[in-house]
Amino acid sequence: MSQIERYIFRIALGAFLACLIGLTGTIWVTQALRELDLITAKGQTLLIFLLITGLSIPTLITVIAPAALFIAVVYALNKLNGDSELIVMSAAGMQPRRILRPFATLGLAVSFAVAFLTIQVMPSSFQELRDVVTRVRGDFIANVVKEGQFTSLDSGLTFHFRERGPGGALLGLFIQDKREPGKSVVYLAERGVATEYDGQSYLALEKGSIHRQQKDSRDSSIITFERYTVDLAAFTPPDGDVIYKPRERSTAQLLFPDKTEGYYQLQKGRFRAEFHDRLSSWLYPLAFTFIAFAALGDPRTTRQGRGLAVAGAILAVVAARIAGFAATSAAARSPGAVIAVYAVPLLTIGFSSLIIFHGPAMRAARARLAAGIGGLVASLAGRPRLGAG
Repeated sequence: MSQIERYIFRIALGAFLACLIGLTGTIWVTQALRELDLITAKGQTLLIFLLITGLSIPTLITVIAPAALFIAVVYALNKLNGDSELIVMSAAGMQPRRILRPFATLGLAVSFAVAFLTIQVMPSSFQELRDVVTRVRGDFIANVVKEGQFTSLDSGLTFHFRERGPGGALLGLFIQDKREPGKSVVYLAERGVATEYDGQSYLALEKGSIHRQQKDSRDSSIITFERYTVDLAAFTPPDGDVIYKPRERSTAQLLFPDKTEGYYQLQKGRFRAEFHDRLSSWLYPLAFTFIAFAALGDPRTTRQGRGLAVAGAILAVVAARIAGFAATSAAARSPGAVIAVYAVPLLTIGFSSLIIFHGPAMRAARARLAAGIGGLVASLAGRPRLGAG
């Protein structure tokens, strides 16, 4: 690239990074605030909180990057035009393709990054997020029982605690065990702490008692203890097979799915739509770049407003993205709609390129045609009518 092209590239790159970091950070913070109950209510560690919220960053980047690139190109073109640099470049004979080159280079770089994230990183992050959420939900103490409520389990257990104390300790514990027919066991404890040993979860009860009673007998026994351990594995249902959704599967698994899997047979359309959506997503940063340049790439004086052009570019971007979502949705229902998944961004790039490279000639031809029609109308209006005078 020439010095002028590098100058344009630096302006666009700086604007893109500022938009990407600002928008991604803002949306990530809003999502992270929604997950604060992992620490405040569910007793999870800060590491789990950061892991769950951080796994959403690749998805945010792939969604925000095309829009951030569009904003950056619009900003750079407006800055160049506002400083009359675009007018000087055009007057010096700089062709539109040379002005477009730095923007197209940035668009290609963003497209490659989006392709890598979409094809490789996002599926892995979704899969890891599913695994982490499954582990968190499997934490009986953190997610099943609620403070101050009696919780009945399918296995015949009733669990209650008065409040959660410092360090995640449970205060005022009540556990009723009726898993054995005709037998009832009640655990009462002032305090309980969930612990792990050799990969197993246990609840260590402190300062309490155990009440045992047979259904057909009036005899009961009470045993007091200073410390007693209960195995929490009996409180949770057995783990089932985890079925990953299409977006949580690797691209290779979408390309070569297990056709004997029941879930695949029920969701063939979603597998097909997800696969082609990943392969076409990298085209949108380029499409948005070309839309912005087609609307604002022509030099204009400061007296010529560019607000209408910006509004038109925004509408074109929104329309292209909505059409892309509609094409992906249609591809899930019909294999023939796969063509539309690629056609939307490619037609957007083609039409924008037509405006960029042939727009001035088209406008000049239209002006000449209008002038010719105007002259013809004027000559016909000025010709004397037959029989007059």
